[in-house]
Amino acid sequence: MEASQFDSRTQGVLFAEGQQHMDPTELLVLGRAAFEQHDWPTAHEHLRRADAAVPLEPFDLERLATAAYLTGRDAESTDTWTRAHQMWQERGELQRAVHAAFWLGFGLVQRGEMAQGGGWLARAGRLVEEHGLDSVECGYLLVPQALMALGEGQPDAALERFGEADSLARRFGDRDLATLGLLGRGQALMQLGRTSDGLRVWDEAMVAVTAGETSPVISGLVYCAVIDGCQQVFDLRRVREWTAALDRWCNQQPGLVPYRGQCVVHRAQVLQVVGQWTEALTELEQARDRLSDPPHPAVGMAHYQLGELHRLRGEHQEAEDAYRQAHASGRDPQPGLALLRLAEGRIDTSAAAISAALDAASGDAIVRAQLLPAYVEVMLAADRQADAAVAAHELEQLAVAAASTMLRTIAAQTRGSVLLAGGDAKTALGPLRDALEAWQELDAPYEVAQVRVLIAAACHQLDDSDRAALECDAARVVFDALGAASALARLEELASSQTDTARSSTVEGRAVTITDRERDVLRLVAAGHTNKSIAAELAISEKTVERHLGNIFTKLDVSNRAAATAHAYDHGLL
Repeated sequence: MEASQFDSRTQGVLFAEGQQHMDPTELLVLGRAAFEQHDWPTAHEHLRRADAAVPLEPFDLERLATAAYLTGRDAESTDTWTRAHQMWQERGELQRAVHAAFWLGFGLVQRGEMAQGGGWLARAGRLVEEHGLDSVECGYLLVPQALMALGEGQPDAALERFGEADSLARRFGDRDLATLGLLGRGQALMQLGRTSDGLRVWDEAMVAVTAGETSPVISGLVYCAVIDGCQQVFDLRRVREWTAALDRWCNQQPGLVPYRGQCVVHRAQVLQVVGQWTEALTELEQARDRLSDPPHPAVGMAHYQLGELHRLRGEHQEAEDAYRQAHASGRDPQPGLALLRLAEGRIDTSAAAISAALDAASGDAIVRAQLLPAYVEVMLAADRQADAAVAAHELEQLAVAAASTMLRTIAAQTRGSVLLAGGDAKTALGPLRDALEAWQELDAPYEVAQVRVLIAAACHQLDDSDRAALECDAARVVFDALGAASALARLEELASSQTDTARSSTVEGRAVTITDRERDVLRLVAAGHTNKSIAAELAISEKTVERHLGNIFTKLDVSNRAAATAHAYDHGLL
């Protein structure tokens, strides 16, 4: 062992032994200092030991309760806040008793313990009412009321409550309450469809947080809520910016636990967008483990994001398991689960699932915007082009209202895919090229490659084989680097359909050709298969089989399956 290592370890042992002999006053001073420096493990340890020696005064109990919460000791935090509340009440300090009761209730509600949390919030409200208190705590108690209104779909009422809380925050000079009010107002504006206004309000809240004007608990809450909200409205630029800020904030606080798991989920989402899938997968697995013990409401988000990555990588069983765990944790597994069913070739199941999810989101613009792109993709696969067109139009309208670059890009891509499926390749190229340019600016390689595949299909329809091949090659490089197995399989199917040689026949002196897919259908028809069994054999929908048969009948100038079979044998098409 080197001398320097010996000295370091010896000093650590001596320091620990020295702490054992500190009197409660010294421990209290060190604990308070560590608390101010945001060194939560040290603050917790010193304050806990000081409390064990001589019961702490209520202000220090509040510090200990906060340090316990920030180091992941939720049960201890609840017990300590309870002691602080009881001590304040015994001393007749009703304002402080209400303060402790609020944070008890609010923390329990945030952790999903609604009954206990609601009970403490009710007690805080009763104390205010019985004693006619006029304090900033009255404003804090408006926050759960406003959140309840949001949950019940009453954004106007929520906006009014948050406005009242903001007025009290200004009157009493409380920056934490003011920032909570801004967060809530932004959420209400989002629910009202005023996305741009909501984002501006959130930016103001984040200014207070990043400037260090708010307490750690409020800062972490606002960081996570704003990033999650920006993710929901497809504001990728803000998600990246605030996630980087959250990451720095977490790293500045040794031992911080509550927000690290959720922080990692958000960072993984950003990593996925920029094409670092392997790193994102590792981050998400760590976040899942952190958020699972003890269970945290955000664990569902980690499971769902893991499902998305596994689905894109073609790992269907792993994706299935992750979506199921997300559902068990309270996170709706759609649209990911419907897209997984589509990747498995279960088109009818996929269509039923995504349709049900969209129906359930009636009136919720944010949720519908998240579901509509997948709905369009599934409807096109199910040959329901009219439904896809209606959904694409709705998505365009939502994109205009939201003023989101990312959502406008998704809407353009979706519109292009609908036009392409309808056979209007020339018109489709306009929105598809717009989407390609926008995704490139957003540095989203997977999405860039997806649009390239659509452009390749459009070019193939327009007989521009060189451009189609170039786009396919560029997309293949990206999919291969990412490990996007599902996208690679679809690309190879497209490339195969573009390069397959068609079989020729002559009908009444005119030359006709049938594609390889049409020949596959015709071969199964000749073998006596029904449309249903052909669909199962080729992993396509029955409507697609019907469409192929219609094309075959038209090309061969026949009117039924028997005549098509006879023509195929007579002219060597099989």
